[in-house]
Amino acid sequence: MPATPASPTLPPIKLAKPSKPSQSAEDYLERIHELIEAKGSAHVADIAQSLNVGQPSVTSMVQKLADDGYLRYEKYRAITLTDEGRAVALHIRDRHIVLASFFTLFGLDDETQARDIEGIEHHLSPDTLKTLADLTTFFQQNPDALAEFQSSRKK
Repeated sequence: MPATPASPTLPPIKLAKPSKPSQSAEDYLERIHELIEAKGSAHVADIAQSLNVGQPSVTSMVQKLADDGYLRYEKYRAITLTDEGRAVALHIRDRHIVLASFFTLFGLDDETQARDIEGIEHHLSPDTLKTLADLTTFFQQNPDALAEFQSSRKK
């Protein structure tokens, strides 16, 4: 019986809808949170470099996110997330973890996972995401079922 890939414990999926920024705004909030976690701070230049976009575009989005209450922004200063912005960023991170854990079960490489997750993560309903989390947990707890599924695909 093949071993299942090790994966982190899946975050709990909440069915309550958080506030709903645009897909692009979600990507920015996710990246800002990642930068703060990794470097201790996030600046317009860091965000621009990591997203491969121009600084004027970042400044425009950061100002909009500040106006919408997701972050605090002062020119030439570090960007900080508000509680609401952090909640959205963590929700996005959890969604990403669920999808990555699910795709890892089936041996999809990191590049394929990243591309596919970016393509679908903004479009899944909370119910679908919860179903994928439950299915991932089921396969992790039932490696024989996962092995049976994987062998049925090779036929």
